[in-house]
Amino acid sequence: MTRTPLRATPWMTACLSGLTALSAQAAEPPDALRTRGAYLVHSMSCADCHTPLKAGPHGPEPDLARGLSGHPSEQALKAPASANGPWTWGGSGTNTAFWGPWGVSYAANLTPDETGLGPWTAAQFVQAMRTGRHAGSGRPIAPPMPWRGVGQLTESDLLAVFAYLKSQPAVRNVVPAYQPPTPSPTPSNGKPAS
Repeated sequence: MTRTPLRATPWMTACLSGLTALSAQAAEPPDALRTRGAYLVHSMSCADCHTPLKAGPHGPEPDLARGLSGHPSEQALKAPASANGPWTWGGSGTNTAFWGPWGVSYAANLTPDETGLGPWTAAQFVQAMRTGRHAGSGRPIAPPMPWRGVGQLTESDLLAVFAYLKSQPAVRNVVPAYQPPTPSPTPSNGKPAS
């Protein structure tokens, strides 16, 4: 009897990747993993975009009650009129919504609530940071999220970031959906406006 070599299917690859991630997490004590994750999250300034700003006595300050919960659900925004010249993108006063040629993007809820990273696995998080796809296989992660840079972290560092995020207080917040760019109006001559 001839044996056919086993070929890895995408499902097998995903399972093995998840097992690798879990074994790496199990190898490091939970406190050390979360401490490393805290260091990385703070040094990479994740909260700068994922924690909304509020008015404070000396100007905008982080709304710590909404720490890492992304753009506030009650503040869906429309993109401003298309900008010309050197100013081609911008952000909201909360510093959690951004507009540009890509449309309008909102900082995601990174807390362990079901409206954030709650349902995500470590493997999905690592895959999302490596591929720039939501949950590792969904819609593209929009600018200005620096997923290409974050994706350069080692797998153990990404797992540490995930462990730290999953240890934070859960904040219920359904972030508004990404809005694709509005097509430019076409003049009556059929040529795009310049």
